[in-house]
Amino acid sequence: MHGLGAQQARNLHLAAQGLLAPPRRRARKEDVFDAIARMRVLQIDTIHVVARSPYLVLYSRLGRYAPQWLDELLDEGRIFECWAHEACFAPFVDHDLHRFHAGRRAHWSMRSAARARDAHADGMARLLEHIRANGAVKASEFERKDGAGGGWWGWKDEKRWLEALFAHGELMIARRENFQRVYDLAERVRAKALRLARPEPVDDEATMRRAFVLGAVRALGVTQSRWVNDYFRSGGKLKDAELDRWVDTGELLRVEVDGWDKPGYVHAAHADLLAQAAQGRLRATRSVLLSPFDPVVWDRERASTMFGFDYRIECYVPAPKRRFGYYVLPILHRGRLVGRLDAKAHRVDGVFEVKALHLEAGVQAGESLLDALATAILDCADWHATPRVSLGRCEPATARVPLRAALAAHARA
Repeated sequence: MHGLGAQQARNLHLAAQGLLAPPRRRARKEDVFDAIARMRVLQIDTIHVVARSPYLVLYSRLGRYAPQWLDELLDEGRIFECWAHEACFAPFVDHDLHRFHAGRRAHWSMRSAARARDAHADGMARLLEHIRANGAVKASEFERKDGAGGGWWGWKDEKRWLEALFAHGELMIARRENFQRVYDLAERVRAKALRLARPEPVDDEATMRRAFVLGAVRALGVTQSRWVNDYFRSGGKLKDAELDRWVDTGELLRVEVDGWDKPGYVHAAHADLLAQAAQGRLRATRSVLLSPFDPVVWDRERASTMFGFDYRIECYVPAPKRRFGYYVLPILHRGRLVGRLDAKAHRVDGVFEVKALHLEAGVQAGESLLDALATAILDCADWHATPRVSLGRCEPATARVPLRAALAAHARA
């Protein structure tokens, strides 16, 4: 059994996620696809006080890239939308895996879809025939008949029906226009995608379980058994004995990690990375802002155990109960999560507002950290086309003056 120090385990995880070191060259469109294929799922969220989450997750890995490349990959059929742990983009080769899973899970999207079909079967059938005859549609093309406002809690019937037909697999997302879903018949979207790739066939429970377990372990780099199924929301927490079969075949490697009370698991495809980590040869040099929905932090227990970072997404918390802010970006610095930053991109004014910066307890606001943080903030701000940075409250307060100086120095440079 291999042994890893806690930091080398973190570095192995970051290497698998594409976050260990800065990109070596300017990003290309193919790098966007490769990043999604590496992660296996890219969570979708509509909040856009800064760049919407899927675009920000890619930025954290690729640096400055063209966001429209993600939209183009969807339009081309190289990726598709599905329900995994949440709404996600995934490589089209995983289409059959996610569709097989969709019919066997109790996810809220499937429960809502079933209720909609029970109550509105005729209306859904008419909507499906409309799409068959007239082509792809957006929810915005249908007017509300009751005059009520928008928001997910006030969806009109057609929006609910489109989402239900999508959950059931009769519709797929053909593309997005200004981030609005464009729904079309699944057979038409799939036919287009099949010109470029063939999904891996999944036609039984055992094949699905194997694909999800091995896929999650590979995407995570190193993981405990109880974190595996959360990655795709493919079941309850696993026990170590349930992974024995793949350890016995050599597809998974069992490791000991300093400070963990349970063994870790590494996919055999990462054997070379594991050897480098065990020898202390993986160096974390990336300093960057992460999305609140980044795979590194979306599992609160995993982030706490691996990084000592207790992260809660507070945009869904009532304002008076928020501790750190509405849309808080974790700060990754050389293999550690050292703090969090409440940000807003004021695109019209060209200002990237840092409402508040919180460093973790015990993190020293030294010159090296603040210099790297200033670079990360400015680079992210520039990618947002909001190059002027406004710095608000800092904790510790003593970090504010030197960080402002570092921001000013890098901006001049």
